[in-house]
Amino acid sequence: MKRLRILVLMRADFVPPDSTSGYTAQQIHEFKTEYDIVSTLRAAGHEVHPLGVKDEFKPVRDGIENFKPHVAFTLLEKYHGELIFDQNVASYLELMEVPYTGCNPRGLLLARGKDLSKTLAHYRRIPVPAFAVFPMRRKVKRPASLALPLFVKSLTEDGSRGISQASVVHTDEKLAERVAFIHEQIGTAAIAEQYIEGRELYVGVLGNTRLRVLPVWELKFGNIAPGALPIATEKVKHDLKYQKRAGILDGPAEDLAPELHSRIQRLAKRVYQVLELDGYARIDFRLSADGIPYFLEANPNPEIAKSEEFATAAQHDGLAYPDLLHRILALGMNRAAAGVSAG
Repeated sequence: MKRLRILVLMRADFVPPDSTSGYTAQQIHEFKTEYDIVSTLRAAGHEVHPLGVKDEFKPVRDGIENFKPHVAFTLLEKYHGELIFDQNVASYLELMEVPYTGCNPRGLLLARGKDLSKTLAHYRRIPVPAFAVFPMRRKVKRPASLALPLFVKSLTEDGSRGISQASVVHTDEKLAERVAFIHEQIGTAAIAEQYIEGRELYVGVLGNTRLRVLPVWELKFGNIAPGALPIATEKVKHDLKYQKRAGILDGPAEDLAPELHSRIQRLAKRVYQVLELDGYARIDFRLSADGIPYFLEANPNPEIAKSEEFATAAQHDGLAYPDLLHRILALGMNRAAAGVSAG
């Protein structure tokens, strides 16, 4: 790939240092994706400008006008503190006629609402857990058709925010308590879905029209405490000391029959297409004990630090980290060159 001017958009508090020397592992964990992308692209010879964004677009406009990037590598998962506003960042870049990496605004909109994405997937006969949505400031009443136990989480947040062992509820009283927690502490509507006992699986998909589906990856729970459920809580996802203590690892999903592995990959591809995703995304499944892969949620623009599931699965599939980043850049630039609209 020719030398590019790349504007990397990120949260202001995640702008990485030039070196990780002197930082603790937990501190590095906070900005690892930003650091890995900036340092890898610079090492490849590109001119890279990291731009921290807070609550206004003027710095983005100034960065575009002054730096004149060939492409923007967007790592903004939120804007104005709202996850669902990431679609507006992509829309703004389209209006500014700047090619950008990752998913288009329509795909971001369809994927971010877990109820909408599940409804669309169910319509296409993709297995999904039964669920109900509990809006803010409404009385919590479980539908008679929705059986306990249930897994309660934010309707729109990602990164396992607000998820703990208490997220799995076995009574209506605990359901009301957990929904109230999501409303009050996370500040969003809550979704309660059928709790599926089984394995936590992730599938990366890369591409716009011609798709590359990565190997099925598994979050492995190692030595969690007796009685604890194998779910991706905030501690499991983000607490490095807990991960080490509990033996939390991710890697290729082992002992899957070839036909089941292929089926899960096909389902991931179908979800990607149904939700009109492009660029790159991670599709999450729960594999039940009887071998049914239930679609949980789609994560457009997932974390792609070297150590995260998407990048390690790509590496396992023969796509080295610098090549993965260049492929993501090329997909963004090709979409712009083809004149594909956000929809």
